[in-house]
Amino acid sequence: MKSRHVSLFALIAAVALPAVAQQGDGTRVTIPAVHIFKPDKVDPTPERIARLKVPSGFAVNVFASGLKNARVLAVAPDGTIYLSRRDQGDVLMLKDVDGNGVADAAPVVVANRSGAHGIALHDGKFYLVTVKELFVADRLPDGRLGPLTLLAGDLPDAGQHANRTMAFGPDGMLYISAGSTCNDCNENNPENATMLRVSPDGKSRTIFASGLRNTIGFDWNPATGELWGMDDGIDFLGDDEQPEELNRIEGGKQYGWPHVYADNRIYPQSTPVGNITKAEWRAASTPMVLGWTAHASPMQMTFYRGGTYPAEYVGDAFVTMRGSWNREPASGYEIVRVHYVNGQAQSITPFVTGFLTDGGRTHIARPMGLAVAGDGSLLMADDANGTIYRIAYVGAPSTAPSTAPSTAPSRTAAEQAPSGPMRRLDIANNGLPLAGERGETRTDGSLRVTSTSIVDGALMPMRHSAYADGASPEIDWTAVPTAKSYAIIVEDPDSKPVEPFVHWLAWNIPVGVTRLPEGLQAQPRLTEPDGVLQGKGTRGSAGWYGPHPPVGDPPHHYHFQVFALDTLLTVAPGADRETLVAAMQGHVLAKGRLTGLYAQEIKPPK
Repeated sequence: MKSRHVSLFALIAAVALPAVAQQGDGTRVTIPAVHIFKPDKVDPTPERIARLKVPSGFAVNVFASGLKNARVLAVAPDGTIYLSRRDQGDVLMLKDVDGNGVADAAPVVVANRSGAHGIALHDGKFYLVTVKELFVADRLPDGRLGPLTLLAGDLPDAGQHANRTMAFGPDGMLYISAGSTCNDCNENNPENATMLRVSPDGKSRTIFASGLRNTIGFDWNPATGELWGMDDGIDFLGDDEQPEELNRIEGGKQYGWPHVYADNRIYPQSTPVGNITKAEWRAASTPMVLGWTAHASPMQMTFYRGGTYPAEYVGDAFVTMRGSWNREPASGYEIVRVHYVNGQAQSITPFVTGFLTDGGRTHIARPMGLAVAGDGSLLMADDANGTIYRIAYVGAPSTAPSTAPSTAPSRTAAEQAPSGPMRRLDIANNGLPLAGERGETRTDGSLRVTSTSIVDGALMPMRHSAYADGASPEIDWTAVPTAKSYAIIVEDPDSKPVEPFVHWLAWNIPVGVTRLPEGLQAQPRLTEPDGVLQGKGTRGSAGWYGPHPPVGDPPHHYHFQVFALDTLLTVAPGADRETLVAAMQGHVLAKGRLTGLYAQEIKPPK
């Protein structure tokens, strides 16, 4: 069978390879040849399946077939298996009650929604995410689902990466991966290229981590409770760049994309907004822990928590690699094992291979979904030929201690990991006084704060809220003659569960500026007024984030606090409130406050 193979630049321009990319700072970077090469799909015949390679003692069998676009897998504590199908727009339920390693009967459709993809289970409920919508349904005794209820309909637009995935963490919060809209660009919506953290009722949503191009696969280390994920690397840097990234994903951190990648290498084609240098961006970014072959396309990831694999596999993670379309030879088309020692990733090695056939010219599967079944085997969903494969250990009995859920049947295994790492930011930033009431900002000086759209103690216009335009309000203050700069901190002490909720951090406002206009850019550094730096509030993004109290709450108070300082602060753009307040200590000459109120009585249309 003839494979599809063509040079990338033969498609877009008659340019000889290798190519040269030009940065705005004059740096020239030579890019090796890039290939468009996608192996052809062939049928998964018994002969081809028999040639799959697994470690000694393991065996592979077909659990179910004929499933078409099989995508994400999730296994309930009672062993019921759920599978999303993006192209069909539904969710299937499968069972293996007799325990023979094969689905008992034809799958049952339990949900229908256009673009159905990510699925998760929590406290007896089933969660489903499409490109922009998050739904929840009751899980019935027979495994079927009750009616789907919309929790959110405003997830960020998808663009290039539309496949949302999600899982509940050990802190009981829902984590949703929202990929980038592009290969490399400055996103207009700060929720793109992030890991979102959402309350189970959908009312609270923040950015947990950013700079993640497309982390479809993620899970929590059962020993440490830390979140790990595999990020899909940038295309068109050559057959061997960029490596797929294994990251330890921590709250509040940035992981490089789009300007920095891998072990903090500079990406040659992009330019950060706000005149931030790439060196500054790199200094604020966390490098990968381990890399894997470029363009292998990591998909679902799961730590092994079953009780049937040999002891050395317990606590390791597995990742499906769906396979490349822009590399020769092709990469991926396999399951890999991430080996951990004392909670730290040590290596990535192949676990199941052979889905590439005919010397790499064809394939029988594009590995996508991955989950630990109730019997301790691994289930892998292939979204090309629509097969679920089961990888079981059939060798000598394992001496591994069972870590399968046994005492909390309503909780998934991931939720039983330690919760501390996921609650670190909550604990550090919760329950503190307003910035202007803290000892770090003590001063006898005062200044007056006013606004053309906010009357002290009155309701704020809706256009400033995150329910509407989200425009920052115009703010004025009286000048302090001896000041060298000004800072603004806006907080809501009425928010729950995080209080106060920080809505705006801005500092190094030039001494000659005593007014900020309405509708400032939401980015770490402003070029008008030039040099103003903005930090990450509770939402996790830089710049103004408007009021967004739960519908029906009494009016929340939004305190606009302006500080006159005797210095310019050496605080990096994108810093958080605690970093800013600590830097202000001993430098506050005067301060003032304007308080606006906001309530949302009617739920806006999604």
